Amino acid sequence: MQATRETISFKDSASISAKPEQFAAIEVSTRKALESWKLSMFSFEWLNKDGSIKDLKDLSAKEAQKRLLVEQKLENGEALEKPVLGIGIMDNIEIGAGRDVFLTLAAQGQHTIPVHIPKSAESDFKAFVI
Repeated sequence: MQATRETISFKDSASISAKPEQFAAIEVSTRKALESWKLSMFSFEWLNKDGSIKDLKDLSAKEAQKRLLVEQKLENGEALEKPVLGIGIMDNIEIGAGRDVFLTLAAQGQHTIPVHIPKSAESDFKAFVI
């Protein structure tokens, strides 16, 4: 059974624990975020040239293992850490911590995903917020 947005639980990312006051929790459009992230230097690890998410068999062994771990957590009903997004030098979204969570959920068809962003970049994310 595939998890739905209503059945997935999230927790704050450990990456922000040192300075939680510097981050905001928002919910972003998966489609809009992926459209921006495909400009990232790292998108090739998870995205095909057309911007679609690679099938599990097409991921590197390391990235496939990460995706399988997220899928296992979903099956077990474990809380997932919210991904941490930022804005890159090309003014595109960059996915920091939690890339595996974000992209696994996107691959499963989740339309929105809760994330953390730097408060200093809140205005840059207005186009991606639901």
